[in-house]
Amino acid sequence: MGLEAASTTLFTKQLGWMKEEVEVFVGEVREDLDGLGKHFYGRVLSYIRFLTNLNPHSIRPNMAGDLILVTGATGHLGYRAVVLALEAGYQVRAAVRSQAKAGTILATQSIKALAPGSKLDFIIVPDIIADGAYDDAVKDVKAILHIASPLPGSTEDFERDIITPAIKGTTNILKAAAKEPSVRRIVITSSVVAVIPWAEVINPKTDHVYTADKSFPDPSGPYEHSFEAYAAAKTKALNATKEFVKTEKPTFDVINVMPGFFVGKNELITNAKDVLSGTNAFAFGPVLGRVSAQPLWGSLQHVDDVAKVHVLSLSPKVEGNQDFGIQAGGTDGIVWDDSIEIVKRRFPEAVNDGRLPASGTQPTNKVVKYDTTRTEKVLGIKFQSYEDALVSVTEHYLELLEKESGKSEL
Repeated sequence: MGLEAASTTLFTKQLGWMKEEVEVFVGEVREDLDGLGKHFYGRVLSYIRFLTNLNPHSIRPNMAGDLILVTGATGHLGYRAVVLALEAGYQVRAAVRSQAKAGTILATQSIKALAPGSKLDFIIVPDIIADGAYDDAVKDVKAILHIASPLPGSTEDFERDIITPAIKGTTNILKAAAKEPSVRRIVITSSVVAVIPWAEVINPKTDHVYTADKSFPDPSGPYEHSFEAYAAAKTKALNATKEFVKTEKPTFDVINVMPGFFVGKNELITNAKDVLSGTNAFAFGPVLGRVSAQPLWGSLQHVDDVAKVHVLSLSPKVEGNQDFGIQAGGTDGIVWDDSIEIVKRRFPEAVNDGRLPASGTQPTNKVVKYDTTRTEKVLGIKFQSYEDALVSVTEHYLELLEKESGKSEL
């Protein structure tokens, strides 16, 4: 490896220099070395090779303050990632489907309190599966939090509405980033159901402990319902990501985050009746008297922890090309109906006066063991409890009820 090749490897892949900058550097260094003899030239070349073999994160500057792209910014998780990224000092470009969606974010109390000004801007991406959907969005960004992805819903066309958007949205962001030399890292929201076989999720047969670094072949249909299709979509999107990194060898690295259901205050919700939207319904539904006959896997975590793992994963001190699992309650997860005891203990007045009926149920099926302790160790955090997550939703609900009651009395 000569001076040109060694310098290109070091300065483009390790330090993020542009090709033109490397060419200027090589020209200047060669002029300086010509008069110093072959021995000195060899020592310089050896030193460059040494630096090339270092962990890139040990020599890159901290990324805080850099421009990052957040997709899915108007979702429950995406919004929290925007807030935490701004709090961490990043400049944020939020991808939204319309200008009206941008207004929803700007109207929240957290964003108003941060007063980010030019540190927060928006780009309209109306269709994440369109070819080149993110090509403009990635311009000049150093990192990407790719959170946008379809959730299980009331559809009969699983391929069109769940599987294709999950895969194409992910490959679109990877392809766009590969064309933008400024991108150094992509953090992608995957799922626990991408690293645990669906048959085990719905009916665990063993006490095997799964971790986020597992991988499984693409599942094939037909799928019984949207949740199974969602699991297939997440598995296929994860496999597509790993295949892209393996075959394309991009200059950026990728970190995948594998949460289960996330629960917590959703600041984008401004009406009490809407608090049951999304995955908050599984935890808070029984508190409001909702009865479910369908057992649900108890893999849950506070939405703030999921957002925090995404933002912490941007740090150059964190190795790239790895996967992080998240789960409250340890390896065995949580029991959904613990929500009843929690609200009775934490909000006795609201239970007694009927604001929180605490009369419903959400059965928990046998839990698949999922070990996420490595995430806490590597990132230096401690996951919050089910109680923490539920309390944040409950406080928000009661706050909205009070505001609505005040309006009705005017």
